[in-house]
Amino acid sequence: MSYQFKDLKISKLSIIGAGQIGPDIALHFAKVFATHDVQIVIVDIAEKALDNAKKKIEKKIAKGLETRAFKPEMAEAMSASIHYTLYYENIANSDIVLEAATEDENIKDVIFKQVQEICDENCLFFSNSSHMQPEVIFKNIKDQSRCMVTHYFFPAERNPVIEIIPSGKTAPAHIDNVMGLYESIGKIPIKVKSSYGYAVDPIFEGLCQTAILCLERGYGSVKEIDKAACDTLGLGVGPFTALNLTGGNPITNHGLDEMGEKLMPWFRSPDALQKAVADGTPWPTAGRNEVVEVPDDKRAKLENEFLGAYFALSGFILDLGIVDVSDLNLACEIALSMKAPFKMMNKIGTDKALEIVTQFCGEHTGFDVPISLANAAQTGNWKIHNVIRTVKNNIAVLTIRRPKVLNALNSELMAELKDHFDDISKDSSIIGSVLTGFGNKAFVSGADIRELASCKTPEEGYQMCMKFHDTLNFIDQMNKPVVCAMNGFAFGGGNELAMACSTRICKKGLPIAVCQPEVNLGFIPGSGGTQRLPRLVGLGTGSEILRTGRPVSSEEAVRIGLILKEVEGDLIDEGINVIKQLYRGSISPRKASEIPLYVIGERQNIVIGHLSKKIDHILSKAIYEGAKMDFKDGLELEARLFGECINTKDMKIGLENFMKNGPKVKAEFVHE
Repeated sequence: MSYQFKDLKISKLSIIGAGQIGPDIALHFAKVFATHDVQIVIVDIAEKALDNAKKKIEKKIAKGLETRAFKPEMAEAMSASIHYTLYYENIANSDIVLEAATEDENIKDVIFKQVQEICDENCLFFSNSSHMQPEVIFKNIKDQSRCMVTHYFFPAERNPVIEIIPSGKTAPAHIDNVMGLYESIGKIPIKVKSSYGYAVDPIFEGLCQTAILCLERGYGSVKEIDKAACDTLGLGVGPFTALNLTGGNPITNHGLDEMGEKLMPWFRSPDALQKAVADGTPWPTAGRNEVVEVPDDKRAKLENEFLGAYFALSGFILDLGIVDVSDLNLACEIALSMKAPFKMMNKIGTDKALEIVTQFCGEHTGFDVPISLANAAQTGNWKIHNVIRTVKNNIAVLTIRRPKVLNALNSELMAELKDHFDDISKDSSIIGSVLTGFGNKAFVSGADIRELASCKTPEEGYQMCMKFHDTLNFIDQMNKPVVCAMNGFAFGGGNELAMACSTRICKKGLPIAVCQPEVNLGFIPGSGGTQRLPRLVGLGTGSEILRTGRPVSSEEAVRIGLILKEVEGDLIDEGINVIKQLYRGSISPRKASEIPLYVIGERQNIVIGHLSKKIDHILSKAIYEGAKMDFKDGLELEARLFGECINTKDMKIGLENFMKNGPKVKAEFVHE
């Protein structure tokens, strides 16, 4: 067996280096390839390193079994897929070789010279470097078209972000394949142009430098500085704690001095860091559950330092021209587990951010105010995109990318979608569009629950629904076909968005493809679900799915006519084929009828179990009375009735239960 992504077939994957990060990378590959019988080889020249790597991996697999993250058969397959060896010849016939050895130019050069002699010309060469440019690492490889840096973040098996850094010689087809491969196995790949330290590490290490400089200048203790950094930037752990956890003192010490030479003179390894490396001692950070109080005067100074550094460093990276705003915003938020920098600046105002950075740069020699930030302050804000648009064969491909919330919809995203579709409708070179979601789990996980919960009156609920209707109706009435390519499940607003498209296709074999789970949370669909679903699959089937909130598999969705087909191969390529068929008229759109449905008799008697009888009454009114109306009037009715839910006790109960306990705990409705 093997894992296939487009024309990239993986039967064997080798990792060189069994130190700190190599085993974690191997564990991730073992997990995602467990059902594909892909052989994973870990090579190291030290038997002790291999023994430690095996213990580390087996311990984490055992933990996964204990927490039920892995089923026994999966855990067994993961363990069996990994092979540990001292001998380089065992990497022969690998499809990918990933080097995760010491951050040393000569060592990496020696490794890849050996790899080049053992592996064939089709093998891809990756280096998990944290700083070094691909031109340096692969300088002695004959065919550099297959070489790139893949920079993982701690912990590599769980942190989803990975920087992909090709050189000028890397083949574009290989870059596209690798970006797509990583997305298909659950990572968030960010493409970065070649530059020392890439895009994210100069920010992380720059914040570490800031923290250490604050310590040297007496602005606070290690514990106080860590606490202030966490509070200011939303960090999961402070800079000093992060250095301890990752063993990052030596790498950061070296990296800062190198960045001082290669990037800008502000970067340098502070004396306290050099001493910590020489002594080999960790930073004296707070213990588990230890409460750290930061005096107000210290807090104010530290907050300005960290905001100034974070905003200045983010702007500096943009000035290098190696990554765009949206990618860097996403990478910092998820890879470093902190507030997104450009979103933060927009929230406080880019003029205020510029003021903070100007003060910071005035106090830090060698750091100029970033040009990009000065420009953003003039234009008003940073343009951050949650929808990625590409064009292939005169067909626009729109990808909703909000991976932290599984592509959940909010008003901002809906407005961005409408702008894209408006541009597409006016572009004579575009014949249609494919709409999909980022990642391998969800097309769209639903509407943003916190935004829904912010509606306090029926009128606010009504107005929010009408804003969503505005975008979905625009898509519905497009003068060009729109195919929804469902890369994963579509819940709530995600299914409503899909139903507004000309037709829908999805990945084959989804146990849950669509669901309208609103009744579980104590309200009704508000983005057209009560009107489009019955008109697409029939009143009986549609009402049963809506009123019970039960999930529908991809197989059933095709059978009832909601989805055109399941797709086994490349979903986007098939979406493009369907667009061409719709454009030629060889297949017809599958859209909700605008005329009333023919309704016979009373509403169905459906068992709703623990669900709210009050909400079911409102929902039934939306479904059955809306079915008798023209589509436009039915949507108006739905929006009004959604607003009516806001005054019920059960909507409050449902939302509070969801936000406190998640979707698996049933709400205790009172039917009022």
